Amino acid sequence: MDTSNKWFSLHGKTALITGARTGIGQAIAVGLAKAGAKVVLVGHRDNMQDTELKVEQLGGSYETFLMDLSKVEEVKGKCEEILASLSIDIVVNNAGIIRREPAVSHSLEDWQAAMDTNINSVFLLCQAFAKPMLEREKGKIINIASLLSFQGGITVPGYAASKHAIAGLTKALANEWGASGIQVNAIAPGYIATNNTEALRNNEERNASILSRIPAGRWGKPDDLVGAAVFLASDASDYVNGHVLMVDGGWMAR
Repeated sequence: MDTSNKWFSLHGKTALITGARTGIGQAIAVGLAKAGAKVVLVGHRDNMQDTELKVEQLGGSYETFLMDLSKVEEVKGKCEEILASLSIDIVVNNAGIIRREPAVSHSLEDWQAAMDTNINSVFLLCQAFAKPMLEREKGKIINIASLLSFQGGITVPGYAASKHAIAGLTKALANEWGASGIQVNAIAPGYIATNNTEALRNNEERNASILSRIPAGRWGKPDDLVGAAVFLASDASDYVNGHVLMVDGGWMAR
């Protein structure tokens, strides 16, 4: 673990990451561990072994907790379990789901599922972990937004609405908690090669259309988000608050 640069070192910090089993969540968890943080891996499945192994190989430390963020009524209690044994300095709200269906036939069930996992649980996590941060007058919260925090997308109305809400919540909490030493920011990934985008990448026409608009000329990789996450989790970003940082290969600039 490289903790030599004091601005970006997370040595002595504990970072909680939701959706840490695969993809963006796994990459950020490993990246924060590499920067020196102890990582708390949160997921709703018990097969976190791949992420745990990657952290172990760095010589890092971790704890794993199971939490089903779709069951919002259980989130507060699960957070209290974690806080009973750990002091959390950094929270990365990464877990999210996407349901693809044209708006005219998009079911209320799919809409509610996206809202519960993507925004309702995020608010509850922010609320729970901010309380001790407010007492300490220090903390970092990083929400994972999306390009669809700015755009409408196609056939994903619930996802788009929830990610617009993430941008708004990030700014609202930054306004309330900034004076107490807590920075609340978001990262808006572009088109990243993960499980959530597999259907798009497998659609030859949509894949070509997406690639044609990305100035970088490629899909992003989960590791492309790590630098932004380390920056927003570290002392280097102490005067950055309420910002939604796009990591999109230039998509929004075109």
